[in-house]
Amino acid sequence: MSVIEYKFEQYKTLGPIIYKKEKYKLQVELLKLQEDVIKNRRRIALCFEGRDTAGKSSTINFFSEHLRPSNFRYIHLGIPTKEEKNNWFQRWEKHLPEEGKIALFDRSWYTRGLIQPAMGYCTERQYKYFMKNVNRWEETQIENGLLLIKFYLSVSKENQQQRFVFRQNSPLKYWKLSANDLKAAKEWDLFTHYKEQVFSNSAGNKNPWVIINSDNKMIARLNAMRYVLSSFDYPGKKALKDKKWSKEIPEYSIEIDGVKFKSLTKEQYELMYRLKGST
Repeated sequence: MSVIEYKFEQYKTLGPIIYKKEKYKLQVELLKLQEDVIKNRRRIALCFEGRDTAGKSSTINFFSEHLRPSNFRYIHLGIPTKEEKNNWFQRWEKHLPEEGKIALFDRSWYTRGLIQPAMGYCTERQYKYFMKNVNRWEETQIENGLLLIKFYLSVSKENQQQRFVFRQNSPLKYWKLSANDLKAAKEWDLFTHYKEQVFSNSAGNKNPWVIINSDNKMIARLNAMRYVLSSFDYPGKKALKDKKWSKEIPEYSIEIDGVKFKSLTKEQYELMYRLKGST
């Protein structure tokens, strides 16, 4: 099994003010990395996998917020055609980044090893072919100059259910919840089985899975970006020093889904901060 569980322990006590400062610092560094990618014609692919509501899209938005639009691509493919189902790797190859670009995959070729078999969207033969050939296919891409990081954002069953309820009742996010999401959630244990098979199959793979706990999405985003920045060298790179995040916030207020809550007690604030991080 080729897997890394990545977490920056100091983020546990991170409050919103320091969160914004840390976000700014990391995004500045990411832009430096992109400038080097452009200048030296590097090719970086970041894959984000995980269950529904794990925070894949929001993490990608966090990454892309200040990047040069012409030099990164967001890839989220829809339902494959019959031809694409039978030529799985070719389907994804044409979306790999060109020289000087970063590609952000909102789900990737690993849907063939995760959600598709769990939901019956592929045949057993297609699944077995994928599992047998995916490591070699990735190695070929790396030999051809691709720099690849694969994230698995891990959300608990309880938090997924909470996020479903939040989306269902949110006037801004209701559209994110589909009947298919609820159907997939019912196959929790089966998805877990296929996830473990994918991780086990990665033994010997030069690009390990990076598992990030996303029960708090805000912290997960910082962890993912910190991992990427730690994985590459680029001009002007600043060392990401450990800091303490225990400063008190004198006035407790927070905004959730467009609604601002003011004059909170510390206990109320901490509860709502956890809620915001899990939505």
